[in-house]
Formats: sequence, structure tokens, C-alpha cells
Amino acid sequence: MPLESASTRFVEKAGIRFSYRRLGARKGIPLVCLQHFAGSMDAWDPAVVDGLSLRRPVVIFNNTGVGQTSGTTPDSMYQMAEDAGAFISTLGARCVDLLGFSLGGMVAQVLASQYPDGIRKVILVDTAPQGGEQHLMEVLRDAMARPDTPDPRLSMFFTSSVASRAAGLEFLKRVRSRVAGRDPDNSEETLRQQAKALIGWCASKDPKNNILKSIQQPVLLIGGSQDRMLPPINAMEMHRHLRDAQLILYPDSGHGAIFQCPGRFVQHAQYFLNE
Repeated sequence: MPLESASTRFVEKAGIRFSYRRLGARKGIPLVCLQHFAGSMDAWDPAVVDGLSLRRPVVIFNNTGVGQTSGTTPDSMYQMAEDAGAFISTLGARCVDLLGFSLGGMVAQVLASQYPDGIRKVILVDTAPQGGEQHLMEVLRDAMARPDTPDPRLSMFFTSSVASRAAGLEFLKRVRSRVAGRDPDNSEETLRQQAKALIGWCASKDPKNNILKSIQQPVLLIGGSQDRMLPPINAMEMHRHLRDAQLILYPDSGHGAIFQCPGRFVQHAQYFLNE
């Protein structure tokens, strides 16, 4: 069943009622997707999620306080990771793979470091290590100050080139394709808590790179060559300190590199997960 029509399910764990959708095969190692700042399940690109689900189970979910999931959104990556771990434990899988995008990539790093036996492989997209470089509020203010832009994500996720902007407009069409049963917009409180967590993660230095060095799983790093929010220097720094990592930067792409190049990303992700 494609993302456009996949039913929203609910499961309770640790006092939280999580909302989630499951796509693809019934059997196999699930790929659990961790979403970006301000995003819910309906912010995932169907071209990415549907493409990945052709060969494996894919699970997208809303973490605490996001979308239709209950509770108050935490203001720390560690609590977000604890909550995500609680949700993952309900899937009944011996192990899972992770896809963490932006803020979700920070949560994925904590999960991978804390659950070495429960997480097999990790894909980190346009994210940053603890103590990394971020320009969240600057990019957000710039995007909101452009009245001629049909959606802030066009400025936040894509570059100003003709090709990138065209890809962005196509992404916006795809991401709006689901009509029935969409997640509600996130509250201002959730956005504040997520921003605090992201900014705090990058402000809290990890000079010995303890988190990165504790990640033993194979990691695929994907980034946009012109990401203004979480610059590609973050991916390069992670690549230096991770034990087993591959790094790919997509040209002429911003923070939404995988939404600009969904077909290319799905191919890279499938090859990495299957090797």
C-alpha cells in the first residue's frame, strides 16, 4: 500500500500512544524512519518512502507530541531517542535499520550508540553530530520572510537554481498527495521543544566524539552539497570519526537532498541496506 493511502495505526508503550504507518513487505528487517524538525508522517516524500518499501518493510511514525502521537515533545535528543526506542520495541523485530533525516538523524545517532544489537544499519541524511554546525533559526527566518514562496520548504530544502527549484515544486506536489487522514499541524510548543533540542544538541560539544565512536554499525551518510541549515561539513566530520561509514553528497542540493533526488537516493539506500 503506498504512503498516500496507508492507514494510520496506533500502539501504546511507556504511557505514550504512538501513531504510525507500515508499508511494504510483511517479512524482513524493518526500516524505521525518523523525521525532521517540524515534520510529521505526512512530511515524508512518497517517492522516497514508497521506493524504499518495494523491497522491505518500512515504518514511519510520529514521536512523542508530534502529529497524532500523545504526550509532550521532549527538548532533548536523548529523551526523543528513549521514546523512539520504546516505539521500536513494539514492532516485535529482533533488529531494525534506521533512516534518520535532520533532527531524526540526531536521534538515530543516539539510538545506534545505545542499542548496538537491536540496530543493524543506519542511514543519516542531512544531519549533524553532537556539537556540529547548525543554522536552523537563520534559515527558518529567511524562508518565512519570502512572501513569493508557495511553501517555506521550497527555500529551506532546495537551492535557488532552476533545476533544484523545479525539483522542489515536484516534491511539494507529491507530499500533498495524501488527502484523507492527514496528520494535524504540529503545535507551537512542539516546534519550540524540537528547536531547543536541535540547537542544544549542536551547542553541546563532544570533543572526544564519544557518540560517533561508539556507533559500530555500518552507516551511510547522505547530504546536500549546499545545505544551509546543517552544512555538509557535518557529514564530513561524522565520516572522519565513524568506524564504518560511506559518504555521498548530492550536487546542487540543499537540506532536502533526498527529496530533490529521490530515485538516486532510493538506489543508494537499497544498495547499502542489501549489501
